[in-house]
Amino acid sequence: MTIRPIRSDADHDAALDLAEKLMQKGDARSLDDLDILQTLIDRWERQHHALEAATPAEAIRFRMDQSGMKPRDLIPLLGSKSRVSEIINGQRQPTVDQIRALNYHLGIPLASLIGTIKHEPIAKRSTASMAAIEKLKSMGVMKPREDYHAFMARATSIAPAVGMLRKSRTDRTNAKTDFGALEAWCAAVLLEADEVKLPKKKKIVRGIEQARELAKLSTRPDWADSLKQALAEQRIVLVILDHLPGTFLDGAAICRGDGAPVIALTLRHNRLDNFWFTLMHEYAHVACHLSEDTKVILDDLDVNSSDGIEEQADEFARNALIPADLWERHSSADMSIDDVFSLAEEACVHHAIVAGRWRWENDDYRRFSRLLGRGEAKEAFG
Repeated sequence: MTIRPIRSDADHDAALDLAEKLMQKGDARSLDDLDILQTLIDRWERQHHALEAATPAEAIRFRMDQSGMKPRDLIPLLGSKSRVSEIINGQRQPTVDQIRALNYHLGIPLASLIGTIKHEPIAKRSTASMAAIEKLKSMGVMKPREDYHAFMARATSIAPAVGMLRKSRTDRTNAKTDFGALEAWCAAVLLEADEVKLPKKKKIVRGIEQARELAKLSTRPDWADSLKQALAEQRIVLVILDHLPGTFLDGAAICRGDGAPVIALTLRHNRLDNFWFTLMHEYAHVACHLSEDTKVILDDLDVNSSDGIEEQADEFARNALIPADLWERHSSADMSIDDVFSLAEEACVHHAIVAGRWRWENDDYRRFSRLLGRGEAKEAFG
């Protein structure tokens, strides 16, 4: 990638666009290029826009004043209370991921956030937190007397995709995510998936029609076992693995060492509506997005995303569970419990799926709370 001097406003605009692309990549070389580019941007802005220049801290405080926000409102974007304090007081510069969050969620211009700063390097953790390691041990994922490094080496040897996680960035990653713990979780998932034998089939079709057939299994008493078997017939491994401290994760789509796709779910919300939506979201990633270049996709579905593949996966999941024409004909703001059951019967899905969809679309999380199948997802998988 060639970085050129900035000699005009057009060059300045192009440099800001390039800086945004470099932040999205997040690898070491891109961050080095970003540092160089920021120096050029800084020099241009000081020479030509000195009166408009502001530090990132000043830009953040200005937007907080505009919006009536308190420091605690920035915790989901920046991390802990102490980290928020350091950044808004100018004691610490925001990281690449924090800049993206501030730009996306608060609309703070990138020029204000990257024009005069030097980014922290992405942390290269050599290990997960002790809390995450203890959780791995308690789940029986790590072998007796196996230390963390041996555990990671064992996982990486059978699934190179583990090593790709350090290069991964996603709009659906919580700002407080511990990437060491996240890497360990992915390693554990792939070790579990490696134990699963799949049938050999020459041609596999994965799409919205196949997803609809999976959704219909939600009405069966033995839906968990039936689902695993149906996914296996499509050469997809389903792994249910509790999330580790610091991961804030609902699910993931990952390529196994032999190329077979893995859908991994944490069941952290443990409701049937959440389970089926997350499952279909990850199925969409398997059907549409996993590739040689993209072998790991991670999702915290509590985090909004403008990423194209995430929006596509959300739409795929909604239509797989309840076809769009059915929803348009039968949903309304004043749906009753009987209406929920009626629509579920016509869509051939569990009523929790309809109730959860209505709550989300109407932004009303008080209604139908008893229809969501709380606690039933973990119970079904033992």
